[in-house]
Amino acid sequence: MEHMTSNEASVIDESQFTVRRTIQIAAPIEKVWSAVTEPEHISKWFGQAVFNGAGVGARGTLTFPDYGAVPLRIEALDAPRMVSYRWGNDDAPGSLPDEVDEAHSTVFTFTLERVSNGTRLTVVETGFETTSDPSANLESHREGWDGELDKLVALLEGGS
Repeated sequence: MEHMTSNEASVIDESQFTVRRTIQIAAPIEKVWSAVTEPEHISKWFGQAVFNGAGVGARGTLTFPDYGAVPLRIEALDAPRMVSYRWGNDDAPGSLPDEVDEAHSTVFTFTLERVSNGTRLTVVETGFETTSDPSANLESHREGWDGELDKLVALLEGGS
């Protein structure tokens, strides 16, 4: 049985309305970068990703089986070190417009760092104070990043 890297869970900072998680992945930074920026790779571990274009300002959607399509926009990009996405995913039913709602959206940023045994990836998601139920959304996203990033580690370390 393959041993997957064991990583700490996500943490919430209630005062800053942020969720943060740092993980180690036994894979080169270029491979991790592809996994967090290229739609065909994002789709293997996160949501079904479709981007219209590439680079800052590119828009797209992430579609989750039990949730629907979430609008997404690339906010910042510094390959292969940092990518930042804004998404409008307030959990109120029917609140998914085609465009990211500036007033009610969160931003998640992946920061990648080369380390001796692979890559250290940190995700920080901010802006929960703009959502309809900040503490519920913080908690659901904390759980979400635990599950999704564990899938990312399994994907990259599983040799696929």
